[in-house]
Amino acid sequence: MRPALVPPSGMPLEPLLPLFHRLDREWFDGSLAPAGQRFVDLRWSDGRMRRTAGLYRRGRHPDGRPLCEIVLSRPLLDPLPQEATLSTLCHEMIHAWVDRVVGVEEAHGPHFRARMAAINAAQDGFKVSIRHRYPLPTNTRQPRWLACCPNCGVSSPYRRRVQGLACRFCCDRLHGGRWHASCLLRFEQAA
Repeated sequence: MRPALVPPSGMPLEPLLPLFHRLDREWFDGSLAPAGQRFVDLRWSDGRMRRTAGLYRRGRHPDGRPLCEIVLSRPLLDPLPQEATLSTLCHEMIHAWVDRVVGVEEAHGPHFRARMAAINAAQDGFKVSIRHRYPLPTNTRQPRWLACCPNCGVSSPYRRRVQGLACRFCCDRLHGGRWHASCLLRFEQAA
């Protein structure tokens, strides 16, 4: 039996698998785990995800095995109520549903927005949104880089440069939720 992950607060984190299966039955007609076989792996972050509440990614492990997973941030979600975990998990499950079930590549495009609107309209236990406004944990390390969007001018601090990173807001606004080279962030050293 695997021990429960215990964050610094000492309380065990919510197990993700029962929440995943419940949300899959309620909002995705069991399509993310047909016959109990999940299309996507689930895990809590190892503590390094401090700026984003969750992510969905698909690709390959360094050794070539297929990778398809949802990762939720322990540092961000641990101190918040369960609704924050449900909202974040459901958000990432919509990404997985659009990718694995619908078979479309989009960030927060029309398929994502339609499913999000349907879930929000049908219940009031939690709200799925495009962007979460969760409080960030305090970080004593200063960012080394500022990433600036050439379109909207918004800049965000980063500890390292990230290749191919585009402004999500401008991709959503200008390109229907799809990544576009005109929205690539420019990295400048922070003062």
